[in-house]
Amino acid sequence: MAAPTLADVIFPEQANHNFSRILSDLKRSNLSITNRLKSILQDATFVDQVADTLNLPLVANERCGSWYISPERKAGSAYFKSTDGHTGQWKFSTRRLNLHLLELIGRNSGCIIVDSTRRGKRHPDALSKTVPTWCSVLNRVLFPGDPSCHELFVPPNTVSDSEASQISARLPEFVSSFLALAIDLAPLREHLKKPLRPLWVTHDDDLSLIAEGLSGGEISQRFHSVVCCTSSRRVAGTELSEGGYIQGAGDDTENWAHGLTAPIWWKHKDKLLETPEGDLPELIQNLVLMEGPAGDGPKEVRKVAPGIFVGALKAVPATIPGGTCLITVQPKLTDKSSWVKSPSYLEVGIGKNKNASRLLRDALPQICEFVSRFLEKSDAVEKKIVVLCETGKDLSIGIALAIYCWCFDSLGKVRTEEVKEGFNKTAIRVKLGHIMTAVPDANPNRATLQSVNSFLMDWRK
Repeated sequence: MAAPTLADVIFPEQANHNFSRILSDLKRSNLSITNRLKSILQDATFVDQVADTLNLPLVANERCGSWYISPERKAGSAYFKSTDGHTGQWKFSTRRLNLHLLELIGRNSGCIIVDSTRRGKRHPDALSKTVPTWCSVLNRVLFPGDPSCHELFVPPNTVSDSEASQISARLPEFVSSFLALAIDLAPLREHLKKPLRPLWVTHDDDLSLIAEGLSGGEISQRFHSVVCCTSSRRVAGTELSEGGYIQGAGDDTENWAHGLTAPIWWKHKDKLLETPEGDLPELIQNLVLMEGPAGDGPKEVRKVAPGIFVGALKAVPATIPGGTCLITVQPKLTDKSSWVKSPSYLEVGIGKNKNASRLLRDALPQICEFVSRFLEKSDAVEKKIVVLCETGKDLSIGIALAIYCWCFDSLGKVRTEEVKEGFNKTAIRVKLGHIMTAVPDANPNRATLQSVNSFLMDWRK
């Protein structure tokens, strides 16, 4: 028998290509919509167990957390970003203050914040670093005379001593940035009788031991517990070895969900789970068309500042009440010359998503001038400005902020003369803080706020 040649030992290029394609196909099939939804349901069962054992209300860390909490058990939403906890980029967000959680925490002596994370990680950065930073900053602000509660608590197996020390060194700076918002602290102090203390729960933890500690231990006596629950089970290797389970299955929905949202998932989960994989995209498309962006926006307008209200387009009135200036942001592109519908109605067509956020910069001069003319010419004793967008949480918030700064002075009174000074980030941030305190579930994206800052600070150009 002839000895094997080098070509016999080494796979030819075509074989390597086929092998790589087979692996890619296997990975793609494992990361199917069906496997994602089944994994989400498994993790949601674990979240239910945590809530039942610890007897605390569930709060979804958006956008991901709502996939793991059934609507009837969801007590609220939070907005803690993982990027605010990334190594070297630690931040206390003055844009997402989450102060609305304090009432819920005080009333129940704690809460459970639910999030998930991608393969291989024990906790998402939002739960291991962003939430602990938030707790420490608020403790320092609301309990300044009790240094014993000012410490930064982080999960020891996830955050190194070095990183914790670096975050701690920045806490005074974060406290100053919060205090600069000039938010009334008295109502916040009324909600909390004790400081905040973050704790962490994963699939690997013994829930009975944690419950025992919370029922009468030293932590429960001294603190309100902010339990950070990682809903997803940790997968050390690849998903191919997990029988279809996907860690963090609810993440990155833009890459797999075909428009499916958490509210639609929970409303139609049985039908979704029993539908063959090949038929799911069409089913999801039909459900989204039937339900609309379920749960994405408020059904009513909400006051965000003196005389300024925001809401979703579904709240558009059939007729505009007297003394009301209505601005609607349409999810389509229209010519600026067609925007003015009446002296009190402006229909702004700047499209959708991030493109709309970018186009907002060029739309704001016309919007603010329109509102200024309305405020100047309207004879109504009580004047209202109502701004509506698709969700009531993004573009409408940005426009409301621009109007609040451009048309109203620092005391909230209508400007009676032309603006003579530019704006600075601190002044804008203070008014944004007031808006976010009034509408805590608002979630303006960075591009929206960048457009507002650019317009206000470059107003002379």
